[in-house]
Amino acid sequence: MTNINSSDSGDALSAPDTGPHIVAIGASAGGLEALEKLFDGLSCDSGATFVVIQHLSPDHKSMMANLLSRHTQMPVVMVEQDMPIEPDRIYLIPPGSIMHMGDGVLSLTPKNPRTLTLPIDVFFKSMAAHYGSRCVGVVLSGTGSDGTRGAAAINDAGGFLIAQEPENAKFDGMPRSVIATGLVDAILPVEKIGARLIAHITNQAIVEAAVSLDEPVQRAAALSPEAAMNGILRLLLQVGGIDFQEYKAGTVMRRIERRMNVRQVTSLEGYLDLLNEERNEVLTLRREMLIPVTSFFRDTEAFDILGRQIIDPMVARKQAGDSIRVWAAAVSTGEEAYSIAMMFLEAFDQLKHWPSLKIFATDVEQQNIETAGAGTYPESIAAEVSPQQLERFFVKKGSNFVVKNELRQSIVFARHNLLTDPPFTRMDLVVCRNVLIYFRAQAQERALKRLQYALLPGAHLFLGSSESLAELQKDFTPVSAKHKIWQMIKPLSMPLDVVKGSGYGYTTSVPLLTSQLNRGTRLKSTAVDQGFAALLKAFGPPAAILVNSRHELVHSYGDVRKFLQLREGHASLDIHRILPDALVPVAVALLFKSGREGISVSSDRLKVTTPDAEVEHLRMSAWPVEEFEGERLTLLAFERLQANTPTESAATVDIDSETAERMEVLERELSATRESLQATVEELETSNEELQSTNEELMSSNEELQSVNEELNTVNAEYQEKIDILNRLNADLDNMAQAVAAGTVFVDEKMHLTRFSPDATHIFKLRDSDLGRPLDDLAHTLIYPDLIADLSHTLKEGVRVEKEIRGINGLHYFVRMLPYSVPSSPSKGAVITFMDVTALHEVSRLQHIIDSLSENIAVLNSQGVITLVNSAWRNFAMDNGDADMVRSGPGVNYLDVCSGAFNATDKSVNQAQRGVREVIEGTRANFSMEYPCHSPTEDRWFVMHVSPVSGEQPGAVVSHVNITEWRKLNN
Repeated sequence: MTNINSSDSGDALSAPDTGPHIVAIGASAGGLEALEKLFDGLSCDSGATFVVIQHLSPDHKSMMANLLSRHTQMPVVMVEQDMPIEPDRIYLIPPGSIMHMGDGVLSLTPKNPRTLTLPIDVFFKSMAAHYGSRCVGVVLSGTGSDGTRGAAAINDAGGFLIAQEPENAKFDGMPRSVIATGLVDAILPVEKIGARLIAHITNQAIVEAAVSLDEPVQRAAALSPEAAMNGILRLLLQVGGIDFQEYKAGTVMRRIERRMNVRQVTSLEGYLDLLNEERNEVLTLRREMLIPVTSFFRDTEAFDILGRQIIDPMVARKQAGDSIRVWAAAVSTGEEAYSIAMMFLEAFDQLKHWPSLKIFATDVEQQNIETAGAGTYPESIAAEVSPQQLERFFVKKGSNFVVKNELRQSIVFARHNLLTDPPFTRMDLVVCRNVLIYFRAQAQERALKRLQYALLPGAHLFLGSSESLAELQKDFTPVSAKHKIWQMIKPLSMPLDVVKGSGYGYTTSVPLLTSQLNRGTRLKSTAVDQGFAALLKAFGPPAAILVNSRHELVHSYGDVRKFLQLREGHASLDIHRILPDALVPVAVALLFKSGREGISVSSDRLKVTTPDAEVEHLRMSAWPVEEFEGERLTLLAFERLQANTPTESAATVDIDSETAERMEVLERELSATRESLQATVEELETSNEELQSTNEELMSSNEELQSVNEELNTVNAEYQEKIDILNRLNADLDNMAQAVAAGTVFVDEKMHLTRFSPDATHIFKLRDSDLGRPLDDLAHTLIYPDLIADLSHTLKEGVRVEKEIRGINGLHYFVRMLPYSVPSSPSKGAVITFMDVTALHEVSRLQHIIDSLSENIAVLNSQGVITLVNSAWRNFAMDNGDADMVRSGPGVNYLDVCSGAFNATDKSVNQAQRGVREVIEGTRANFSMEYPCHSPTEDRWFVMHVSPVSGEQPGAVVSHVNITEWRKLNN
């Protein structure tokens, strides 16, 4: 059983159905092109609000507003905190933020760079919670699975979902992921999404979804809305096998109205006719009723309490060899069952107890069971499951996470209807969350009794946050009333409803028996039910299972637990996997003979050991059942016999004979298959020879046609494509030449000028009319007599030439010559670049100048960081233990150097730091001080002088002069 519409639950926000629509558009890689095409085809007066959510880098400013403004007349704004929304506007998520939807406002929270964030999922969920059926989600090009979880929330709230056609998307990861949920209402090329959005927002008719007024519609139109509704529910029961009359009328009606809105049908009568014509729509509506809205550890606080107060104590009580049995009902696509299994396995390791764990996970929707059994989930679950759990219980395969065998083998997934199928028994824990709220009161009571019946005395029941025990409150004590965790203190006092729950077809006996007893006696109904249950137990038919033509279990009758067993490995309902080994050949032989001859057959007395180590004497029989929906069914019964009682004479089957006959039939079928395969191979060989001959003729004809149409088709298409490519390359090359701050000249193999950049005109006296002239005819400002010789060497030898030269204007250039060739052509050429390195020469000259000085000199920037030192400074650092310049070299703040540079008093250190800082800040013209700097071998004295440096890069120059000899002379 899966959720239907969370807006029906007490903890869900209900949004009004009137008001403007909110359209959220999620896009990632390749999304810019898709967004531009979408807004190109979207009108600007729809009355809706558009919100674009992308994966943006927090380190770069987004240009999306400017780019999208070229494709729409709607205002495009970047969202700010608590920004109110207005219709006919486009709102963009800012970089480095997660955006949420409130009541008429957009709010922002910072993105955590250390954890996986899914901004599209987050926004979709918040939008669905506040705007319900007025929200629209659009998933465009992108990698990963962001948007998949949020899409389920939008569909659950009654909103509308569109996905870009994967073949139309540059990156199809996100569209394919959301389409795989089966919840998408429209899959379209991006060019058509705009028109579909307007049709949905304005409730315009769509031609392909409209219902023509032919005879069936006229008959449907004659029905009353009540009759049409009953017809819809009857179709759902016939096709899907679920009686939705047991569900709340408001819930069912909301889901039907949503599908009517998607298909643009205005009446229940018209929608009934559409269902009669399109059976796929019936299946879609059924899926709409059973939306798999779930997640791992949904409501984390409730799961924390379940782990601390229920699971941990339960595991602590269990010993090796004991078993823990859990029934998780209505598990949807399995996230909840896997969450519980993970908690148990973690408790096993933590408490060092390893009992046997078996979780029975059930759901009414077979597709959900198959999804859960596969255990494959999108990478977006990383936002729900901790990194430690992902590493232990999941394997990353592509863009998905797949559960490991350790986790998968602890769960058995099976289809089960909580309202009609018998419950499981002897459970330590039963989990059934967020499904009871969608049932009518009587159905809720019946489901709760089944859950109670499944529990062992003292076991626990875990319900959803909006669910209650109603009349069964007295049979339970709360463990956590807030989170709906209960412990059963009183087992079910009456048997289950045999009218709904019995599998033996006694549905007419109970009312008749009850009526007669009520007329003759005044026994209570519970006593009547108990009496009837005792009657069934004493004189009822034997336990049996219903098997289809593929030998798979379809249904069970009576107590078949002693004759069935679960095997390790992949879950299967095949009788080879569920019957004891001793019974498998007998059952196969009985089914074969009964199916072949259409009669009932029985086996001899059998002796089998049950899973409880008890020896049972029984007789098996196979009974053909009338075909159901074109499938042959057989009833396989297990008749228990007394050990000392001879069996009655009955028509039995010779197992060995039937087995041999079965093998003979299979061998004949295999032989016939081989002969058929050989004949097919021979026919294929003959056909291949004929096709080869035909192919040669076609190839000859094709060559003739190709010569006729070559100029009209192939040549024209190729030239057109080449022209487009050359135009783009030419534009790119021109832009690049203008952007690079270097003179660039292109020449061909004859050294004729073919192209030049704007900066090259400062070196060569060039004009556009000079293209095609030899390079040696052009005047230039270079002192480079070997220019033509080097260029010739590059062209002939194909080698790179790099030199540093001077110009007559005093500038210095770094010249690089590179050869190039034109693909698929003998043409060659060379490109010459002239990089102005005058500034580097000036810096080098400055370095040589200060290196020639004997004083220790350092240049500081405006923050006091050393940017340049001379050789004397480096030698002093090496002589004083700082050979690598770690403590006093470039990149070090000189104010910090002062602390260790003066081995004088703290007063000298403070005086030096203060003086340097004041000169840098401009509050002092210069600074000088005398200080001692003694070494272990001699006494030394220095004078420190600081002068400011002005200009574009202000700072200061610090010099240290050794005055030791001067002091000695003066003293």
